[in-house]
Amino acid sequence: MIKPSPANLDLKNRPIGVFDSGLGGLTVVNQLMHYLPQESIIYFGDTARVPYGTKSPETIRKFAIQITQYLQSQGVKFIVVACNTVSSVAMENVIELSSVPVIGVIQPGARAALEKSKIRRIGVIGTSATVAAGKYNSVLLSMAPDVAVFSQACPLFVPLVEEGWIDSEVTEMVARIYLESLMRQSIDTLILGCTHYPIIKETIKKVVDGDVEIVDSAIQTALEVREVLSSKNLLNASGTPPKYQFYVSDFPQKFEDIARRLLGQTPENIRRISLDDCV
Repeated sequence: MIKPSPANLDLKNRPIGVFDSGLGGLTVVNQLMHYLPQESIIYFGDTARVPYGTKSPETIRKFAIQITQYLQSQGVKFIVVACNTVSSVAMENVIELSSVPVIGVIQPGARAALEKSKIRRIGVIGTSATVAAGKYNSVLLSMAPDVAVFSQACPLFVPLVEEGWIDSEVTEMVARIYLESLMRQSIDTLILGCTHYPIIKETIKKVVDGDVEIVDSAIQTALEVREVLSSKNLLNASGTPPKYQFYVSDFPQKFEDIARRLLGQTPENIRRISLDDCV
């Protein structure tokens, strides 16, 4: 078990904790690095147990609690749940357990979609668990009662991304099958309801109508993290260079390659930790 950071460490200088079921949450890390370049980040990707989207709600909650405990043991000042499945199924558990502010990716993504949509016909693609939970539907309807929401589960997208099949013909063929029904609904906006999906955004763009706005919740999430940190006077103002640490529960062959592609740099601090470190 890795020991907690010293209790007297200045809260502002502590890192932001980010977690996902695998490497998809690196899309959020990328935007945090852009919009909050002074902030240190600890990322945990549960690559040994990915995908989450096909697992039961009870299992997803268990995993989310374990990882939240782990990030808190690292002395983070903020937790970003960069996983739509956890944000849909276990957000309340994370918030209840956490002693620091928490933000998910669903509400930021929903807000961004409503800003872009002109005819209030919005499509959502996500894992089976995210779509079954219906969280995007309820959040969008609470923000705009006149909105029409059409959802489609795309369970093969996560394993395709994790395998590095980003620009392949197979991924495009799968995308065409999944998105056909949504295109028949005349949507004008499509929410990528999984942080893995922006990695294949160009493939998705080939399949959807060119006039459909595609919403990547990572950007809006990073902006809202910045807003919350500012409002709570938690922005790092030390002037010291940020540190980026990457932890995985298993070391997949493609992790470093895809991380380099997403972050524009080779991550230097990737460590595999035992799942026992998360409890």
